[in-house]
Amino acid sequence: MKPKSLLKDESGTALIIALLMIIVLTTIGLAATFTSTIEVALSGNKRASTDAFYAADSGVEVVMARVENFNSSKYDPITKEYDPFTDSKNVNPTKAEVIIENDTSYEGPPRGLGISATNFEFKYYLIESTGKDQISLSPNRSACTIEEKVVRLLPTLQGGY
Repeated sequence: MKPKSLLKDESGTALIIALLMIIVLTTIGLAATFTSTIEVALSGNKRASTDAFYAADSGVEVVMARVENFNSSKYDPITKEYDPFTDSKNVNPTKAEVIIENDTSYEGPPRGLGISATNFEFKYYLIESTGKDQISLSPNRSACTIEEKVVRLLPTLQGGY
């Protein structure tokens, strides 16, 4: 009887190949699962930041739509600020936090506007609107702040008219 060579015995080879294939396929499946989980989280963060941006933008647009928001008599004389949502006539559908500041550091017409300073008085305002994600239940909701500079043109009285 001839002794059997271990290299010529092929019994169990299919089992080893099947186990290697299961390991490879499991690794591919786990990688796909982790990738899709990360993609879902990224898309959720993008949605939240976009929602916060549009909430902040709506605060600016709502405030700019009413000329009455730029009446200097409504502003705090010390801080020169005004919260327009204390007035019930300003709707706030996205719950943006908006402060308008009467910026007295600027004088005269805005640069490059081509308007004579003798015909108008110029009042400068800075609108700061902060919007937050409206859907997320997380305590760390996305927030976005938009600052917008606004110039109000007021006609001046002309002598002799």
